[in-house]
Amino acid sequence: MRRSLAVAFIAALGVAPVLALHPPPSGPEIAATDQLAQHSATLNWTHDADWFGGLSGIEVTSDGQAFYAVTDRGYILRGALKRENGVLSGVEIEDAQPLVDDKGQTREFPHTDAEGLALDAQGRLNVSFEHVHRVLRYDTWESDAAWPSYTRAWRSFFNNAGMEMVAVDAGGTLYTIPEKIAVGAYEALVYRRLPQSKWDQPFTLPLTPDFAPVGGDFGPDGKLYLLERDFTPYGFRSQVRRMTVTEAGIEDIEIILQTPLRQHGNVEGLAVWADSTGSIRLTMVSDDNFLFLLPTDLIEYVLNE
Repeated sequence: MRRSLAVAFIAALGVAPVLALHPPPSGPEIAATDQLAQHSATLNWTHDADWFGGLSGIEVTSDGQAFYAVTDRGYILRGALKRENGVLSGVEIEDAQPLVDDKGQTREFPHTDAEGLALDAQGRLNVSFEHVHRVLRYDTWESDAAWPSYTRAWRSFFNNAGMEMVAVDAGGTLYTIPEKIAVGAYEALVYRRLPQSKWDQPFTLPLTPDFAPVGGDFGPDGKLYLLERDFTPYGFRSQVRRMTVTEAGIEDIEIILQTPLRQHGNVEGLAVWADSTGSIRLTMVSDDNFLFLLPTDLIEYVLNE
């Protein structure tokens, strides 16, 4: 693909690349057999509603049976996941509705670009938005949003390159990391909001070259799983890193999954849970950006350890 066409394609996708355009990766990759996460299923997801698409955030309940998801055009949906012999085989949407603000009103773009989703221990849904950078909390499916939470520092974020991910730990502390990382930067800013407190920026996260944070979830083991994306004119790669988050910073970072170029599409959402055998599963969703060239897929990996 010529450079001018590649730049136009990036703009159409709404993807914020970490680095300048580059040739296909040529460095060493982790062999699939050496990775902790092994592929279980990929399910192409279609639905005939005109709002369907742009799925950027997903959460799965602790039993792996129900899910929530958000779209980058301001919809939230919930439903059921079907499995045969433990393998993902189907998905059913049970309800869907536009996201509303704290006054119960729907908004227009750019206020509707929902990207991250975090389900806390109380069953509340936290949604992160880019363009108009903020986090909204929904205490129930029927409730209006709580008063938006944000920090003035987020005003400096680039449009379409803000908080693709939001994650909440077992104690109710929220974490978010902006997608856009300046060229040449070695670490990303980590923002944290303790319960009943304000957002702060207590520490940073070491980066992997070419990859940008786009999704995350705390697993049943208490560790943060961070989904990261690399986009080139030749396609997408995905990576998941697992890490321990302490009050002082991030420790014990390890890559548990790194996919080859074009194995999956534009994967942006990650949910982490444990099945009945105790094995940790990574359930991911790919964002089609409302383009016929890209799929909406549900993807599942199982950790073998």
